Amino acid sequence: MELRNKKWSEEEFFKVRSEVLNQWPTGKDVNLKEAAEYLRKVPEHKNFCSKLKKAKEEGITLAQPRAGVAIVEDHINLLKYLQDEGEADLLPSTIDSYTRQNRYNECEVGIEESKKAGRSMLNGFPAVNYGLKECRRVYEAVNLPLQARHGTPDARLLSEIIHASGWTSNEGGGISYNIPYAKSVSIEKSLIDWQYCDRLVGIYEEMGISLNREPFGPLTGTLVPPSMSNAVAIIEGLLAAEQGVKNLTLGYGQCGNLIQDVAAIRALVEQAEEYFKEYGYDVELTTVFHQWMGGFPQDESKAFGVICTGSAAAALAGATKVIVKTPHEAVGIPTKEANAAGIKATKQTLNLLRGQRLPLSKELKDEIELIKSETKCIIDEVLKLGRGDIAVGTVKAFEAGVLDIPFAPSKYNAGKMLPARDNNGAVRYLEFGNVPLNKEIKDYNRKLLEDRAKYEGRDVSFQMVVDDIFAVGRGVLIGRPEK
Repeated sequence: MELRNKKWSEEEFFKVRSEVLNQWPTGKDVNLKEAAEYLRKVPEHKNFCSKLKKAKEEGITLAQPRAGVAIVEDHINLLKYLQDEGEADLLPSTIDSYTRQNRYNECEVGIEESKKAGRSMLNGFPAVNYGLKECRRVYEAVNLPLQARHGTPDARLLSEIIHASGWTSNEGGGISYNIPYAKSVSIEKSLIDWQYCDRLVGIYEEMGISLNREPFGPLTGTLVPPSMSNAVAIIEGLLAAEQGVKNLTLGYGQCGNLIQDVAAIRALVEQAEEYFKEYGYDVELTTVFHQWMGGFPQDESKAFGVICTGSAAAALAGATKVIVKTPHEAVGIPTKEANAAGIKATKQTLNLLRGQRLPLSKELKDEIELIKSETKCIIDEVLKLGRGDIAVGTVKAFEAGVLDIPFAPSKYNAGKMLPARDNNGAVRYLEFGNVPLNKEIKDYNRKLLEDRAKYEGRDVSFQMVVDDIFAVGRGVLIGRPEK
């Protein structure tokens, strides 16, 4: 198909769908009408859209962990533990890496090896290999809404199976689940494949069934300037809305400076709603705040400090939900007890801050306006490159380095933009590459980094970037030079 930002016709969708469902044997079990009837029976307390809407209306922040293992029974037990002992508000099923790359044969080997070993030999739940029956068993075993979280450039078959299984939310997008996760997948291909995922949700919507879609906000999770991640979130939101998605959760990954983190979420909501209104999309918009995605301290007590700081930022920003980290983040895949402990620490912080919001000071207002101005510069240029078509513009924007994600593995990403922290720990542009910010904004970013350099007695340089990447793991936010 030729890429364009236009809602797929039913003829286009169903032509591709026959190929998608034949990618793996479990695809043949998915019947759209039967799946719709199954989804109609999902109770309100297990529906992502309903729970997010209620949280938004009540002004509370929900807590959701990440979790997924290879054996169905173990996965169910893990989710039930996080539900009952961890007191999670929403549940995930984190999908394994083989599935993310559509390598289902190797996934099958991983399942068998896991059964032999009596423990998970995969780093997530292989939903496609298990198919409808087992994925429904997972859904039916829990009492909370279920979401697929993964990192898949081509999630078409996965999306078909998880939605038909009663999982009412799917994370990802053609940019956010490609550039940070894959090396050789073209932007054009992943955008088309995710248009399919969004059109599937749109078709369910037309059948009277609301499903939630959530682009992945943090991208690489490493010093991503808020305007770059917000621009990607808004673009993916617009692409999804064009395909008929009505319930969207746009996300952002914690940078660490409280003012900037709160400003980023508020700027994202304000600006996204402006774009949806401009293009005539009727969208129920909610937000997700991701706790710190970079390096963690190995000491569990210090890790809890990072977790609670992220929880506080999410609450004070008014995010609809927060994605929870664990005190084992620096070590590897957490135990269920550590995962539950991260949720409980998060929930305690959220409960203490319920109803509180960071006041709109001059500093906060200025930061919101800066982020919105930077984001507009980027999106305006994307639209210009696409001659009004934001899908075509996105491909050309990556070719031109207008969209540029720091530290991404994709060969389709320019990698010329570099970020670093200013003297207050906010993430700024150190090297702009071809990111189309105006002179006033560029000068302001440079001044803030020069202020830090002066304070630290060194030049503005790449060493700042290196120091900042390792800082949180060493117990501080800004990578100051050793004295």
